Amino acid sequence: MSFSYADFTNRNLGFVDAAGQEKLRNATVFVCGTGGMGGAAVLALARAGVGKLILADIDTFEIGNMNRQVFAFMDTVGQHKAEATAGIVKTINPDIETMVYKDEWPDHVGESVATSAVTINGTDDLAASLLLYRTARAAGKAVIDAYASSLPSVYVTRPGDPMPEERLGYPTIGTAWNALTTEQRSAAFMAEIEHVMVHSSARKYIDMELAGEMAAGKRKRMSFAPMVITTGMLMAYETIAIILGQTTKTDYRGWFFNPYEGKVERPLPGLLSAIITPIARRQIAKLVGAA
Repeated sequence: MSFSYADFTNRNLGFVDAAGQEKLRNATVFVCGTGGMGGAAVLALARAGVGKLILADIDTFEIGNMNRQVFAFMDTVGQHKAEATAGIVKTINPDIETMVYKDEWPDHVGESVATSAVTINGTDDLAASLLLYRTARAAGKAVIDAYASSLPSVYVTRPGDPMPEERLGYPTIGTAWNALTTEQRSAAFMAEIEHVMVHSSARKYIDMELAGEMAAGKRKRMSFAPMVITTGMLMAYETIAIILGQTTKTDYRGWFFNPYEGKVERPLPGLLSAIITPIARRQIAKLVGAA
């Protein structure tokens, strides 16, 4: 059968109007990290009819990715993530344009961010994140991201908003993105974990002993398909809203979705946060020390 973009996107109408669908068709989105959350966002955006995706990753798919990464299959294991993802989205929308970057993606980050409506941070690397945020700030573009949390989460850092390294107090300001020390990486990760502990109930739904081992660098991050894929969908919603010029209530502080209790958890007020933070800090130190 011949492909028709109009037929492909016909059932989108009602969620978006014809003019909005055309905006999606003409939009470019940069997704850096196409594994877990980034891959799920790519899947949604491709099916929504976004016209061009710039995809970057440095890894290949492996068996351990198949528990959660939507483009990880037995026949893509061993393939480069961004390259395999680009091939699969072409089978969803043959008209979609894709640009793929591998290890060399930092050399193209300026152009990738500047030419895109929005950048999605699907990486789990501090250096890559700093490069994306700093580049986006210089270009006046938004970045969509999520926390290292056991609950789905999303936040949108728009031009003029404080970047995570400023907001969460990373000891990285003034350090080049590619000159980070092990100590800086560890401190930044702990700052994010502290934020998650203070502002969400994520701790209730995971094995905290294993979480302590993860925070101590003794095991890989825990990841679970419902959490990862839901997060990617939240990222896709925010991306589409930016492309369509819609306003959402998601800001640079973000929020957590608690499917166990059917509610959204937003950042706590300053005074309450100040009271809870030292408690959370001690709990984290205890877990890491016991790991």
